[in-house]
Amino acid sequence: MKSTNNKIISAKHINFFYKEFHALKDINLEISSQSVTAFIGPSGCGKSTFLRLFNRMNDLIHGTRIEGLCLVEGENIYAKGVDTDRLRKKVGMVFQKPNPFPKTIFENVAYGLRVNGMGDKQFISQRVETSLRSAALWEEVKDKLHKSAYALSGGQQQRLCIARALAVEPSILLMDEPASALDPISTARIEELIVRLKQNYTILIVTHNMQQASRISDQTGFFMMGELVEFGSTKQIFTAPEREQTYNYISGHFG
Repeated sequence: MKSTNNKIISAKHINFFYKEFHALKDINLEISSQSVTAFIGPSGCGKSTFLRLFNRMNDLIHGTRIEGLCLVEGENIYAKGVDTDRLRKKVGMVFQKPNPFPKTIFENVAYGLRVNGMGDKQFISQRVETSLRSAALWEEVKDKLHKSAYALSGGQQQRLCIARALAVEPSILLMDEPASALDPISTARIEELIVRLKQNYTILIVTHNMQQASRISDQTGFFMMGELVEFGSTKQIFTAPEREQTYNYISGHFG
């Protein structure tokens, strides 16, 4: 079932616990398709925990529990019987540090297709090329597809990880500080890529870099101590925040 009103993601009264620790407190928001949403806030405020709700990565941590409703394309992704493998195909993820597999460049991108049972060599080759082009990496690696991914620079490795996520054709891409381990030039390449990718994908990004959030996102959520203090258009959050806490963080008074 597709979500209505162009809202691809909805969080309704989300509470999340690590055992007894109340990590997220009554979070409510809606995100439109083909947009970039940035989550900002001080370390330990819950923004990465919130991001990982949408592909159920927090399930891998013992003793966690969620309350509330978490909808992706109109589907309650925490309902009984939800296929998490199918969910993670729909909701791709890129982590803070590039994490290519110890395989060739080609096999890194093809991996998800093979895991999902795709054996057609021509189709796999086409998807690998399309994904590398989408990640703005094809021209740099087309003559060394069968060399180790470890031979690439850090910025190239991160774009390879983005290509790997795109290969299985997700509709949503989660990015947890994808440029924090990269140099300024590589960071700029990743930012340009994110802006391009939103033509076809919905992107949620956690970043400590407020300038980055202001450059690339359409809407921004400010988290503090497990609460979503404010959520709105990026322009509004950065120029006319409604909450004093948001203003203090944006203006550098704390954080």
